Amino acid sequence: MSVVVAGLGISGTAAARALARRGEHVVVLESAEGERQLAAAAELAPLGVEVRFGEQDDLPEGTSLVVVSPGLRPDHPLAAAAHRAGIEVIGEVELAWRLRDGAGGAPWLAITGTNGKTTVVRMLTAMLTAAGHRALAVGNVGVPIVAAVDGDRAAGGEPAAERGAGPYDVLAVELSSFQLHWSGSLAPLAAVVLNVAPDHLDWHGSIEEYAAAKARIYADARIVIYNADDEWSTTLAAPYRGVGFTLGVPRPGQLGVVEDLLVDRAFTADPAHEAAELASLADVRPFAPHNVANALAAAALARAYGVPPEAVRRGLAEFVPDPHRIAHVATVRGVDYVDDSKATNPHAAAASLAAYRSIVWIAGGLLKGAEVDELVRQAAPRLRGAVLLGADRDRVREALARHAPDVPVVDVSGQDTGVMDRVVTEAAALAAPGDTVLLAPAGASLDMFTSYGARGEAFTAAVHRLAER
Repeated sequence: MSVVVAGLGISGTAAARALARRGEHVVVLESAEGERQLAAAAELAPLGVEVRFGEQDDLPEGTSLVVVSPGLRPDHPLAAAAHRAGIEVIGEVELAWRLRDGAGGAPWLAITGTNGKTTVVRMLTAMLTAAGHRALAVGNVGVPIVAAVDGDRAAGGEPAAERGAGPYDVLAVELSSFQLHWSGSLAPLAAVVLNVAPDHLDWHGSIEEYAAAKARIYADARIVIYNADDEWSTTLAAPYRGVGFTLGVPRPGQLGVVEDLLVDRAFTADPAHEAAELASLADVRPFAPHNVANALAAAALARAYGVPPEAVRRGLAEFVPDPHRIAHVATVRGVDYVDDSKATNPHAAAASLAAYRSIVWIAGGLLKGAEVDELVRQAAPRLRGAVLLGADRDRVREALARHAPDVPVVDVSGQDTGVMDRVVTEAAALAAPGDTVLLAPAGASLDMFTSYGARGEAFTAAVHRLAER
């Protein structure tokens, strides 16, 4: 009998390695035969892993289990073939959960949501580390969970420790809707759905199916944490007795904000009458309302694991934000230039736009079926101008015409990455001292760039060239 792994990506390679180490006969099916895939196949060969290249819609004879990459659609021929044959299909995350060392495996603190996942998992890891725990950020953040569970050096840790519980005390686990779709038995110590807004509807089919995939994180979690300011998060947590977080004053059983303090009224001896001071608003960097919500979510997960208040504050102080998330690039002639290229959907862009008072907005890209009318309507009072680029810029321009007709708009055509210098130049012409030129595209980057990071780097470089001029 064989376990089939679909794809030689980061998670697929880690899954194949972990299974082979446990004595399974592993067959990897990979459609591409590039340099990276050949190198991965060579790395796995000494473990007895068989790699078959080329498009394959049928499963090898004797397949007992199929492990798929997170982005594999449910209607993919391999998944369909497995379902017809009655063969179970799971993802790398589900495999990692099953490969945990029994009850002694490191507990998981799990995070999902449309936006903010990576920031929260990084903040959480910093808090756990500040409390003296051996913690690792894994999952959709870049490190395969199965590698951490397997004690793989590739995960940035040590081989399995002699104490039998693996090399980590606790894992901070970022999970996408794709990963959760292919997971069925996860039981994290604590789990949070940060927010839900239309995204990946081309994959899930509807916002309801997308939200249902997110909700899987709650099914067997010991502690359910939800965003009391987000309608979907609150709804998904309703069947459970959860812990909420809010940007308002918290009720008993919640974390929230009192004046300039982040406080906990959930994980104290007497939540009805006690509040633990966790940090101040000044400890949240970069400061923006949605980032305060991220800090509260991370703090709730950390407190669920028993992290003391002083470690929450210390973790926030030591947290280093990932690039291209409301990152200040430069101030040129009194105008601030901010890179939030990670705002790849309208929900993320709305949070970014809400953080500034007077904005020249750089927007556009691939909207992936999302609507932008509500985003533009809410942002209109803050907009001093807009510069549009990318494949779906017409849809943004049309929304601006409907909801912000007095806002000047510059349309920059062209699909080559070199247009960013023109974009920044046009934005500078619209801006006045005190304004913020904000790259918060509301769309994905792949129409023009290799990633949102490449888009942010192009913006940053163009701003620096503007400053030199």
